[in-house]
Formats: sequence, C-alpha cells, structure tokens
Amino acid sequence: MKDFFKILRRFIPPYKKQLFLNFLFNLLSALFTVFSMALMSPILEIMFGTNKEIYNMVPWAMTKESLYNNLYYYITFFKVAHGVGLTLLFVGCFVILATLLKVGFYYLGAYEAVYMRNGVVKDIREQIYSKILKLALPFFSEERKGDIISRITGDVTEVENSIMSSLDMFLKNPIIIVVLLVAMLVMSPHMTLFIFMVLPIAGIIIGRVGKSLKKVSRQGQDKMGEILTVVEETLGGLRIIKAFNAEKKMNARFNFELHDYRHIMNRLMRRRELASPLSELLGTVVIIIVVWYGGTLILSKNSELSGPAFLIYLGIFYQIINPAKAFSTALYSIQKGLASMDRIDKILKADVTIPESPNAQSVSTLINTIEYRNITFAYEEKVVLNNVSLLIPKGKTIALVGQSGSGKTTFVDLLPRFYDLIGGQILIDGVDLRDIKLHDLRDLMGNVNQEAILFNDSIYNNIAFGVEHTTMADVIAAAKVANAHNFIIETEHGYDTIIGDRGSKLSGGQRQRLSIARAILKNPPILILDEATSALDTESERLVQDALENLMKNRTSIVIAHRLSTVRNADLICVFHEGEIVERGTHDELIEMDGRYKRLHSMQMF
Repeated sequence: MKDFFKILRRFIPPYKKQLFLNFLFNLLSALFTVFSMALMSPILEIMFGTNKEIYNMVPWAMTKESLYNNLYYYITFFKVAHGVGLTLLFVGCFVILATLLKVGFYYLGAYEAVYMRNGVVKDIREQIYSKILKLALPFFSEERKGDIISRITGDVTEVENSIMSSLDMFLKNPIIIVVLLVAMLVMSPHMTLFIFMVLPIAGIIIGRVGKSLKKVSRQGQDKMGEILTVVEETLGGLRIIKAFNAEKKMNARFNFELHDYRHIMNRLMRRRELASPLSELLGTVVIIIVVWYGGTLILSKNSELSGPAFLIYLGIFYQIINPAKAFSTALYSIQKGLASMDRIDKILKADVTIPESPNAQSVSTLINTIEYRNITFAYEEKVVLNNVSLLIPKGKTIALVGQSGSGKTTFVDLLPRFYDLIGGQILIDGVDLRDIKLHDLRDLMGNVNQEAILFNDSIYNNIAFGVEHTTMADVIAAAKVANAHNFIIETEHGYDTIIGDRGSKLSGGQRQRLSIARAILKNPPILILDEATSALDTESERLVQDALENLMKNRTSIVIAHRLSTVRNADLICVFHEGEIVERGTHDELIEMDGRYKRLHSMQMF
C-alpha cells in the first residue's frame, strides 16, 4: 500500500479541488446512509408494537438522547393525530428523502473522481511521451520498440483499470466505513469492539492472496512487450519475410510468445477471480459470527440493544460489507497495477544522459569554426573514436570517408549531442558544446540521412517539419531547390498528399529529395549529410546530388560518403580507419599520397 500512496502523491496534487469535493460528497453520502438506516428504527418499532410514547420535548442538542427523544415526540404526535398507517408512510417518506440525498451525493463524489482518474491517466501518458523525447539515443538501443509501445499503451491502460479505478474506492469506502463504524459504536460499543477483533483476520487473509498478483502481473506485461516487438518487427520486415518464405518461422515465434502470455494470464486471472468469492465467503462468516454473538447477548439480556435496534445495527453493519468487499477487490487490482507502474517508471525515472548545463549559453549562428579537440568515444567497452582532432572553418565542405564501422557516423552524431564525449572537447566558436543550450545547438544544424525519415503526413507538413511560421511559398521554393517540386505537383493532391508510413508511397529518390527540401527550408548554417545518395539509382542520385549541391552552397557541410565521386570537390577529405583519421587532404593530394584513400578510389573506379 505504501507504493500506492506514493503514486497518489506524485499524480494527485493537480487535482486537489476535485479531491476535496470528492471527500465532502462521500462524507455527506455516508452521513445520509446512517440517517436513512436510523429512520428504519421507528418503522420497525411501530410494526412490532414496541415503539416508545413520548409526550415531552427536550432542548435540542447534538446528543443521542436529545435526538431520539425529540424524534419519537414528533412520531408520537403524528401517530395520535393521524393513526399508525399514515405514520408509517410519513416516516417512510423521510427514509426515501434521506436515500435520495445519499445516492445524490454518492454520484457527485463519483463525478469528481472520474475527472481525477482520467486526468491522471492523461498526465502519465504526457509524461512518458515527453520523457521519450528527452532521453538520449543510447537508451533506445537497449530497449525494444515494442516494449516501449507496450508501456505507453497497455501498461498505462492497466494503471487506469486497476490503480485509478481503485482510487474511487479508496476515497469513498474508508469514509463510509468510518462513519458507519462510528454509528455502530454509538449504538453498541460492546458489539462493535467484538467486530474490530474479527475483521482484521479477514483482511490479513485477503492481503496475503493479493500480494502474489504483483509478480505475476509484471511477467504478463513484460511478455506483452515481447509480443508487440514481434508485431513491430513483422510489419517493418514484411518484404524480407515474404522474400525468404519465413512466414512459418515468424508465425511459430509469434505463437510461442502468445502461448507463454496465455499461461501467465491464466495464473493471474485465476488468482484475481478469487477476490470476489473469497471476500464474500469471509463477509458471510463475519456476519454469522456477529449474529450469533449479538443474538446470544440479547437473549441473555446483556445487550444495550433491543430486538429492532439489533436489526438496525445489523443493517448498518451490512452496509459496511459491500465497501469492505470492494476494498479487498481493489487491493487485488492495485497489485496488478503496481507491476505496470514499475515498468512505466523505467521510462519516467530513466536518467537523461545528455543534460543541459544550468548556465548554458544561447547561440544563433556559426561565426568562425567548429573544432573537434582530442575527442574519445566508446559504446560501453568498445572504443569507437580515439583521440581525434579536426578544425572545420565556416563555409567549408568536409568529407568523411572510410570503411563501415570506422567511426564516421559517430563522429558527426557527437556534434548535435546525440551522444556525449568520454574525453576531449567539441567547440563551436570556442565554446564547448556542453555549455550551449541544446535547442540552440541543434537549431544550427540540418540533417539529411541515408534513410530519409519521413512521417505519415502530407508532403507540406513533412517539408515544414520543425520550422515555425512558414508559408506555402517558402515550402514550394525549398522543394524547387531540392528538385522535388515537379514530382510533388504530379501527385494526387499535390503538397496535401499523404505519403504513408515512412513515405512508403514515394520512391527512394523522392523521399530523399523531400528530406533535402526540409533541410533547405530550415536553412541551417551547419549541414550534416550521412551517405545521402548511397541507396539511390543513377538517375535519382544525379537529381539528389544536384539538390545537395544547391543545399551546400555557402554552408559549413560535413559529408559522409561511400561513393568517393560525390565528394571529390570537398575542401577537405578525412579518411577514417579504426576510430582515427589516418589521412586528410583534398582529392588530388590524397591520390598523390598513394595511401588508403587511393586504394578505396581505385577499387570504386574498377
């Protein structure tokens, strides 16, 4: 329960007003529950002929004796004037009114609880998505996509269905139970103390069974993450699955995960379904014990209660049974929800490994140079870059070449701080990247990657992505520079055409030209091109290369290329090998060196 209240302290504070109103309405509902039950006492006494005839009023006071005396005075007065039948109807009308107020306040309390419940669920999803955007790329290399999707969907839904649905019970039922127990104490302290001795035994039994749910529930949610991972990989790799006739293999993998999930959920559901019958059985046992004990006291003339009063007492006690049962059911649900909250917290409490300095500076443009000074970087134990230095003057084009895995992509990924250095510094105009505001730093740069990353949206929104206050004229101008305008206007709806998941309705060259248009519209002073033409056919490559040359004019550009023909005009070519720059110079200078670059060039020419 400690974990449950920690969750409430984290997410309930924005809803203090609703919490107060919920408490107030539930308290009034509980008070009218007692009042409606108390009004049954004179009805029973009139029916059994044991009612008291009281002909004198006493001063009103908040005491049991004063309230009873004056209530029975009015009943006696009405009975003498109108007879027993109308008296029963008169008292019954008050019972109906009290019940109406009871259920009315009950609904108002539930009304406020719904606002809190849905608000907290919304807040949790907002926090998860916001944290996903803040977390550094290394976090996602350790996590499965399907598992992350499972947490923001299935786990949050489980928190909603268990913890937040139980919130109303925890706000309402304790109030009802306390008010009714106070009423029972007023009626018969002796009997109520006996009940206090019996109820905790039932609570301990229910709590023991509920605790086992948390572990099994966590296993179920983990397994659902694995299932969603298989689905995500299947959707992303359908072409390969069909090309290699691997449908049977993937089906077997999916069915294996489903079988495990069913087994886990069978165990979980069977234990959860135990909650209602177990609480009902224990409730019945407690009632029988109370009836036996109370009946024994009344028959032996040792009870403070008369026969009708004992029936009212049992009626009030029975009103406690349903909230207590709901309380026990909530305990089961909460254990299941806490397991989901643990998985959600793996995202919410993950460290942001690319922190922004409290005294970070603002920058608006590149003035002079970018300098890599003795930088070192490693993925866990594997060193990828070792003591690399490079000075990039403003307006120059720097090409990075070398075999795959030599550190080129990591080298450029360090500039927008997708990762942080282990050693050395990267300086922009003499200022360390870690001392620049992250938003301002990334605003200096435009990226065009080997795989054009587009969104399932219109062509216009994909080009204008990340650029505020743009116009259609600006977007069209950027598309023309990127050699994309002609094919765009030939699509069904022009710039309003939806391009499908990851731009699946377009060819590779068209997707790449859209990503170039996006970079042109952003108009960044620093441009990063990561093998932007390597996956294209010859004609598409020519169009994209022309677009890139338009984009690179008067910009500081860092270009990763496997096709050396695309970078022969670069101001400086750096050859990477095993995390180090082993050669640097212009194309002609490197050919004259007769080293690694010339061997790469000769192989491509051959």
